[in-house]
Amino acid sequence: MTTRSYTNARIITADNVISGHLVVHDGVITEIDHGPCPMNDAHDCGGDYLAPGLVELHTDNLEGHLQPRPGVHWPKAAAVLAHDSELAGVGITTVFDALRVGSILSERVHGYDSYARDVADEIQLLSKAERLKINHLIHLRAEICSETLIDEIHQFGAEDGVRIISMMDHTPGQRQFRDISKFRQYLQGKQGMSSEAVEAHFEKLFDLQRQNGAKHTQIIIDHATKVGARLASHDDATDEDVANSIKAGATIAEFPTTIDAAKRCREANQAIIMGAPNLIRGGSHSGNVAARNLAEHGLLDILSSDYVPAALLMSAWKLANIIDDLAGAIATVTHNPAKAAGLVDRGILSPGMRADLIRFGVVSDTPQVREVLVSGRRVA
Repeated sequence: MTTRSYTNARIITADNVISGHLVVHDGVITEIDHGPCPMNDAHDCGGDYLAPGLVELHTDNLEGHLQPRPGVHWPKAAAVLAHDSELAGVGITTVFDALRVGSILSERVHGYDSYARDVADEIQLLSKAERLKINHLIHLRAEICSETLIDEIHQFGAEDGVRIISMMDHTPGQRQFRDISKFRQYLQGKQGMSSEAVEAHFEKLFDLQRQNGAKHTQIIIDHATKVGARLASHDDATDEDVANSIKAGATIAEFPTTIDAAKRCREANQAIIMGAPNLIRGGSHSGNVAARNLAEHGLLDILSSDYVPAALLMSAWKLANIIDDLAGAIATVTHNPAKAAGLVDRGILSPGMRADLIRFGVVSDTPQVREVLVSGRRVA
């Protein structure tokens, strides 16, 4: 039984920011109130902010640790531990590790192998051994245009606790890469592919869409139902895209690429996720709708760090200036993602909630994480 208390803090609650104190006992928040803490050993925050621990629904940051350079494969345990420490350091206390299921094995040079099952096993092993700082959950990024989706997705059962499955379709000329030149630029820049290799890869994806598109989509839908996972659409661009995701039963809309698609997602009560890097940079690297544009139209519910973990808190701070509501902005990286994923014990600073919380200050208009608690235990 441990008690930890904070005083002289700006506490970001569900709908307000108060100056006061907060008490944690045995991993649970037990008290929040205005004014100084009566406990003599309370930690003086010096006016720093206290916020709920950040909840990340979609990040492939782990892949960068597993393969730090093209063709360089890092030991899985070391990669998971490094990823875990990085996320803890930027205030993320719950992460849905987005693991790809569905590989292309037939392309000699630019195909990609399966990895999700082995990595999930490593995450679960390290978690059970209490070696991880933060809470890791599984999000399967199901690649429709692939060769091995069926085998890979069926390696995951209800016992794995898969919470989210997203339907990914990277066929050139639609969704994220409606502008094929952006897709070409991405592959040449990140993968070092020649023009000839890019065109061959495009043809491969077109073939896979024709052969497997409808079949794989239905398998993803069925498997989400089987394992009790929430279904997410990905990169919806048109009314037809959104209509299909609604029909599939998607409750989460990841990164809609047009404002019209986002409006349709809102009408369907889907939780709309946009990328934190998009908001910070002022636009999409793929040339799609800007996250700020959606925020200004009330069409942004959740921010995701995507490929830059440190972007999550930064983007919420930036969003607060856009919508003039710090509590509402922080909710996009705490309460809203927790709610969308069905996690009812975190995401809000309130008595009775899990003591996942962060303390941060602000330097040069940039939030700096100074302390992180997970279930009342300091991890960073």
